Amino acid sequence: MDDNGYTTLVYRIAFANLQGMGVDLARKLLDVVGSERQFFDMSEKDLRALTRGRSKIYSDAYRRECLDKAVREAAFVGEHGIIATYYTDAAYPHRLLEAPDAPAMVYTLGKCDLESPHVISIVGTRHATQYGVRFCDTLISELAQRLPDLVVVSGLAYGIDIAAHRAALKHGVPTVAVLPRGLNHIYPAMHRNDAVAIAKHGGMLLTDYTSQDAVQKSNFLARNRIVAALSDCTVVVESAGAGGALVTASLAMSYNRDVMAVPGRCGDEFSAGCNKLIATNKAALIGGADDLLTAMRWESAVPQPRQLDLFPDLTKEEQAVVDVIRDRGEIHLNTLAEALHTPVYKLMSVLVELDCKKVISTLPGCRYTLI
Repeated sequence: MDDNGYTTLVYRIAFANLQGMGVDLARKLLDVVGSERQFFDMSEKDLRALTRGRSKIYSDAYRRECLDKAVREAAFVGEHGIIATYYTDAAYPHRLLEAPDAPAMVYTLGKCDLESPHVISIVGTRHATQYGVRFCDTLISELAQRLPDLVVVSGLAYGIDIAAHRAALKHGVPTVAVLPRGLNHIYPAMHRNDAVAIAKHGGMLLTDYTSQDAVQKSNFLARNRIVAALSDCTVVVESAGAGGALVTASLAMSYNRDVMAVPGRCGDEFSAGCNKLIATNKAALIGGADDLLTAMRWESAVPQPRQLDLFPDLTKEEQAVVDVIRDRGEIHLNTLAEALHTPVYKLMSVLVELDCKKVISTLPGCRYTLI
């Protein structure tokens, strides 16, 4: 990047990170002031007079602080191979741009076709049941055979989110993890190895937060708008009567996206939200891939028989893990670590690779079994 491009990036990062900034506000402000650089070069007095604004974003001190942070962020982005995409860039996701509250800048790591004609988001409770995890796996497996350009979006959270990402990795489907904080830290830390595998295997980590942004509770709900907007359809697998998954579903509806929900038994705590969405006609019922394909009117390829690799190439560490799981049948992460005399943080990377090689299956409660 030349000096001119670097300077432009700094001003765009600073502008996008102004308090309350989104695509709609950015367009309105730039229609008045002309450019991001002019916004920062003008005096506070002239800027307030021109915009008739009273917000603190016009303050000289605040704008200087934003520019200082942007210089540091531009350096961080460059050092770590992160792509900063501004809303006026051709590479900015067109689905996201349709949302009125879209962020002015997104930061990504990894490569994934966000313009694919078939993008779905899968969300749900953090307290996923075995039924929910298996549904994610089956749905993605079936869709992967019939939609070769499928992309799966979720939020990397505990429960259904991580189950969806792991199923996508397992079945060779690109998956996008939308994060509630900057790319300097993965949250939750337990899913760091999954995040690495996502970026490594044709997926993407995406956030609208910089590495210097403070982590706040509001980030988690704000993240949901991006999950919903990036997708053509949001599938709620399991949800209680209230929670982030229902917020995502509501946002998807407000963006004119389709919403589907997996039904559950009456009285099941984490089916209450899904059953209510279906009962109030806010979501279509989904029992499998056929329901989604029919609802979305997506033409599918004829499923092809899959050749299973019965003897995948395993490293010494991977084979040791497989041997223990084969002996136990099903095992908890901590028990597995004790049996192998291996720290959990080292073991997680091996488990992620085995999941990608379709050797093991991840169950709720940090338990593992062979496929």
